[in-house]
Amino acid sequence: MSFDVPMNLYYRESHEWIDPETGRIGLSDYAQDELGDIVFVELPSVGDEIEAGEDFGVVESIKAVSDIYAPVSGEVTDVNERVFDEPELLNEDPYGDGWLVEVDAADEGELEDLHSGSEYSDQIE
Repeated sequence: MSFDVPMNLYYRESHEWIDPETGRIGLSDYAQDELGDIVFVELPSVGDEIEAGEDFGVVESIKAVSDIYAPVSGEVTDVNERVFDEPELLNEDPYGDGWLVEVDAADEGELEDLHSGSEYSDQIE
């Protein structure tokens, strides 16, 4: 099975992505497929600080409850409120309407610790 992996994003091994242009964070196409139907999402609030490698939220699917890990450290500047009422957006459009939060990255050097799109593609093959 092949999964959509946008090459302009950076990825954690735990399947979260970040767009370096917007600071937007979400779960990868692979992650949403592995989780199955997502039924609940818990996220931090605007103004909260998140720490690279630390969990900052939870997704619950029909298969499991999973923590969401921050790809970078920073202040949460926006939260996708739609996913609280429509958690299925994570399954339907993981890189679009299913984004989770936006952060103002504290240290853009942390992106170097993440996988490029091609490295992440190799990881999930």
